Amino acid sequence: MSRVQTRKIADEDAEIRLDRWFKRHFPQLGHGRLEKLLRTGQIRLDGKRANAGDRVAAGQEVRVPPLPDEPAPARPKPQYQPQPRDIAQIERAILHRDDDVIVIDKPPGLAVQGGTATEHHLDGMLDGLRFGSSERPRLVHRLDKDTSGVLVLARSAAAARFLTRAFRDKATKKIYWAIVVGVPKPRDGRIDRRLAKLPGPAGERVVEVEDEDDGKRAVTDYRTVAHAGDKIAWVAMNPITGRTHQLRAHMAAIGTPILGDGKYGGAAAHPSGVADARKLHLHARAIAIPHPTRGVLRMTAKLPPHMARTFKFFGFEESDERDPFAGFEDDER
Repeated sequence: MSRVQTRKIADEDAEIRLDRWFKRHFPQLGHGRLEKLLRTGQIRLDGKRANAGDRVAAGQEVRVPPLPDEPAPARPKPQYQPQPRDIAQIERAILHRDDDVIVIDKPPGLAVQGGTATEHHLDGMLDGLRFGSSERPRLVHRLDKDTSGVLVLARSAAAARFLTRAFRDKATKKIYWAIVVGVPKPRDGRIDRRLAKLPGPAGERVVEVEDEDDGKRAVTDYRTVAHAGDKIAWVAMNPITGRTHQLRAHMAAIGTPILGDGKYGGAAAHPSGVADARKLHLHARAIAIPHPTRGVLRMTAKLPPHMARTFKFFGFEESDERDPFAGFEDDER
């Protein structure tokens, strides 16, 4: 049994989840045991209670209680090793690269980070995106596995701190496009509801709650760009907050689930007669974010193939919406 330790977060560990930090430095500590130590307050981050999903920052201090002196598993599962074709695919998806930032157009179906049942993921490919740098690129925000579009990577610890702060302080503007089943009423508006995370056999999901102690406020501005009768609509969304599955839960909550999103929309999200109705139609279309050294970086990603096919099927024209930020100028928090 070890003694109480105080460990400082190193630069190379900045911005990862607290549970991943423990997995990296204390592999003998199982997730269930970790959750119990967090729940009982034995693990502290800068002296305060913490959650497994909290992001750690360089210089923060973690209180580590006495842990069993158990060795790591004798036969650990081999780490994911990306193939050259995986790296080549991501290189082709790069929209922008400079000394501080890489922006990629993440393809749908690629997880950003690994998990129990996820071996193929972007995080495992980041060493292949060094481009001569001594530092490994860092994730500074996330997209769901089946969501495509603009994803920002930091090329240094300093850039990661700057960009993470920009996301945390809501200095960024993100625009998502979605095809939804039905037409929102009203067609343009704001969704302001509290959401709470719930575990489950099908993975983490969020639900709407009323008690302030049970959930966090989630705010989304949306605008209906076009619609095909009353069955299908093209919606642009600007998430003011950044909660897990926020856009998916919000669209389902107002009765217009995102096409292909069975998790939140159930059978209604898979209408008959649509070829790609089983694929999630949610795309991170554009981002405007302060750059660490040069003004504001604005990037746009083209639709993924399945969404392009659906646009064509319903007569929507991607080129009709030349400025993805139009209509979202006023987003007071």
